[in-house]
Amino acid sequence: MAIHQNDHQARRRFVEWAQNEIAVVPDFHKRILFSDEAHFWLNGYVNKQNCRIWSEANPQVYVETPLHPEKLTVWCALWAGGIIGPYFFKNDEGHNVTVNGDRYRAMITNFFIPELNNHDVQELWFQQDGATCHTARATINLLKDTLGDRLISRFGPVNWPPRSCDLTPLDYFLWG
Repeated sequence: MAIHQNDHQARRRFVEWAQNEIAVVPDFHKRILFSDEAHFWLNGYVNKQNCRIWSEANPQVYVETPLHPEKLTVWCALWAGGIIGPYFFKNDEGHNVTVNGDRYRAMITNFFIPELNNHDVQELWFQQDGATCHTARATINLLKDTLGDRLISRFGPVNWPPRSCDLTPLDYFLWG
């Protein structure tokens, strides 16, 4: 995902904020719960967006895939103390569903917040990206009520910079 020209300022502000926090609490980075979802296609398809075939002659290579292959969406939160999750997005009948604001908020209410009660959360910060389903007003208010100012999110007390998946260990460590 390419960052936009204006993203540099938001990324710099976030990094400067994080450096200031680390100057006060050297292990601050260990107190951030990084969260995100990943999609797993159930037909064996792997999104190899950067996989290219080079040849002097056209190899006539193609991969046939269904228009809407079934997938499973999984959410996790990761920090130095461990992992909260995984959480599988399914409906009441147990079928895989996509994430929307209501389903995300239900996961936060019924899964994430109860899981937080199993940990010493007074020092933990929660990070989420700016996906629309994460930043619905009711969800942001719920997270602020739960975490106070320890929320790193679009529309949160600390703004998560857009298109910054390279700053979260979920994308380069957990999901790969």
